Amino acid sequence: MHCPYCRHEASRVVDSRSLDDGSAIRRRRQCQDCGKRFTTMETTSLTVVKRSGVAEPFDRSKVINGVRKACQGRPVSADDLAMLAQEVEESIRATGHAEVDAHDVGLAILDPLRRLDKVAYLRFASVYQDFESLQDFETAIADLREMGDERRSPALQPRLFTR
Repeated sequence: MHCPYCRHEASRVVDSRSLDDGSAIRRRRQCQDCGKRFTTMETTSLTVVKRSGVAEPFDRSKVINGVRKACQGRPVSADDLAMLAQEVEESIRATGHAEVDAHDVGLAILDPLRRLDKVAYLRFASVYQDFESLQDFETAIADLREMGDERRSPALQPRLFTR
């Protein structure tokens, strides 16, 4: 680590703190030559390997954009999508692997999306899992019902009209 002031190579750690979400460590360092202090951030890298074999850094915004299409017209906020992307990243990091297949990212999206919005889950799963027939949809719906916590969509709730 080079000092940003004098470019000296030696520094010592004065203080270390984990960020709130645990995704990085903030370190306060002091240069052993000039004595000035500076802050560094340490994060682990997570690489996604696509079907073509190309590797790229994990990007939460790609998760959000992919899921946003499935959530069009659904009562899902931008904050909900950000939380989903964070949960996906945390579950992938919890595997302990520095490289993960793009397919595994898609699998990590399915469960949090199912909890967030069942219709969006079916839309995403139909594309991601290559549904080819009505039977595929029927099987997915039966699985959702079997898992329980089946709640009616707000759009399907009976409404009371008053004059």
